[in-house]
Amino acid sequence: MKKFEKSIVFALKIVMYAAAFATFFLLFAIDNREIIVLSRTAAVTMSTYAIILVLLSGTYGSYAIGMKKDKDILLSLTISGIITDLITYFELTIMKTNEANNSTFKIENVGILISVMVIQFFIYYVFVKLGNRFYFWINDPERCLVVTGTGDNDVSRVVAALCDLSRRYAVYDIIKSDDPALKDKIVESDTVIMYEVPVDIRKDIIDWCYQNLKNIYYNPNVADILEHNSQQMIMDDISFYAWQFHLISWEQRIVKRLTDIIISAALLILLSPVLLVSAVCIKKNDGGKVLFRQKRATANGRVFEIYKFRTMKENVENRSVIKDDDRITPVGRVLRKYRIDELPQLMNIVKGDMSLVGPRPEMLENVKDYEKELPEFRYRLRMKAGLTGYAQIFGKYNTSSKDKLMLDLMYIENYSLIKDIQLLFQTVMVIFKAEESTEAFGDK
Repeated sequence: MKKFEKSIVFALKIVMYAAAFATFFLLFAIDNREIIVLSRTAAVTMSTYAIILVLLSGTYGSYAIGMKKDKDILLSLTISGIITDLITYFELTIMKTNEANNSTFKIENVGILISVMVIQFFIYYVFVKLGNRFYFWINDPERCLVVTGTGDNDVSRVVAALCDLSRRYAVYDIIKSDDPALKDKIVESDTVIMYEVPVDIRKDIIDWCYQNLKNIYYNPNVADILEHNSQQMIMDDISFYAWQFHLISWEQRIVKRLTDIIISAALLILLSPVLLVSAVCIKKNDGGKVLFRQKRATANGRVFEIYKFRTMKENVENRSVIKDDDRITPVGRVLRKYRIDELPQLMNIVKGDMSLVGPRPEMLENVKDYEKELPEFRYRLRMKAGLTGYAQIFGKYNTSSKDKLMLDLMYIENYSLIKDIQLLFQTVMVIFKAEESTEAFGDK
């Protein structure tokens, strides 16, 4: 069975997507038979559905059996499916706006659309459960050896992350990188996870792991990010990794700025009811100011004033949030949980202080503290601060300064307009992972 593992998982994936595809077209064919017979409408709608689903699966992650928890896979599949359904539905509605059907654009078959989404959710649910149950039936948890640097490193977050995926990983030991028993421990393990291990020592460990066929994980530093984004180059008969210093080009700046203005302005209009209700709730709660303003750093260290909905009591100490922080108002807790407090930053984007996607705009006090501990932290100021980005999507309030830097550098060194679009779509995930993304300092 182990030999055919990938083939079986791939077959489950194909059947799952085929079932979701059939659900959409068979139900909508009740009132639109032309979408399942040989016709231009069928060709266009089916092509659209398939292309959008493939693109969104690449953005949100598809059938990641064995790699993620059931709920995370289900969430990714559900979001991809819903957006695909909506785009294909509106395309079908537009195509029906003609003399033979509807003389004007008309929203119809809403009940069928909802039925499709509900049925697809259960299809995804069944196949996620089935896939992960099969995977963990034939695969035991990997015996993980956590190797930490010789300094006083806190590996509790690493262990907690592994324990959160206990069906895949089993931590059997934690050891210092200079421990004489290290090589023997590696031989006994399936997977070696290095955290804050110096580069020179890490190289020896990787060599030993490679020699003994062990899986390897390690947290990156700046050199690793640059190497990952380098090109392979052969000069005469000498092999190199070539990384060329670069900044965002003026053409990219123009496109990025136009995109920022158009999307942020549209979002301000679209989300105006949410903004209005939030403002009223804040005002009604304690009668204080609606907006909170604070100085933050953006590209090249330029300081600007960021706008956020006020989530704390007025005239309190200005510092990072901690667990059970009594400065946060009841309304503020809801706004922070779903990141609604950050929506006024759309005005900063229109003004040009920020971009839709970019490094997280940190408090000036935090920037100074982080740079004392980690001088490389200033590298993230090479691009304009963003409303969303790797650090905002995958990070938390209590993410370490180094991890924030690595997340931001991953974006800066791998920038593209396509990447911006992907991150904008992935931002939707933050709403559904509110509890995880808003962990404060001291939560773990």
